[in-house]
Amino acid sequence: MSIHTTFGATKTNTVADDYLESLALVERLHRLLLDVIKDEFERVGVLEINAVQALLLFNIGDNEVTAGELKSRGYYQGSNVSYNLKKLVEMDYMHHQRCEIDRRSVRVKLTEKGRAVRMVVGKLFARHAEGLQEKDVIGTERLAGLNTCLRGVERYWTDQIRYIY
Repeated sequence: MSIHTTFGATKTNTVADDYLESLALVERLHRLLLDVIKDEFERVGVLEINAVQALLLFNIGDNEVTAGELKSRGYYQGSNVSYNLKKLVEMDYMHHQRCEIDRRSVRVKLTEKGRAVRMVVGKLFARHAEGLQEKDVIGTERLAGLNTCLRGVERYWTDQIRYIY
């Protein structure tokens, strides 16, 4: 039950009520995702990186990107990208190199150690996808529909940001 629900009321949810519930779910799901990744790394004995860093490595994959591109491509959602990049480079999960064209810019890519972390996260996600389907939590069509809805919200929010300025 949502904190926005009036106890004892028999009213139906408004669009605003459903929207607030969706926002809360998205936020909780992101936090749960980080907890799931953290638990997996504890299970396999990798304790030197955190879930945010592991998810960043997974999202970068085989790409070589600048720090600025991490946010614009959706690879990183946090505000402290420089700190996490520095730590990942120091721990040899990521390699960095100054861009030859723009010396102020740094390009990053995964090392072998970083690719191993990416594989752990990828296997975790594959297991979860199979489990969701096997337990009939959500099927392919419903998942595709959910993705379509979420992309629509993403476009709407992006448009809202663009029109502010």
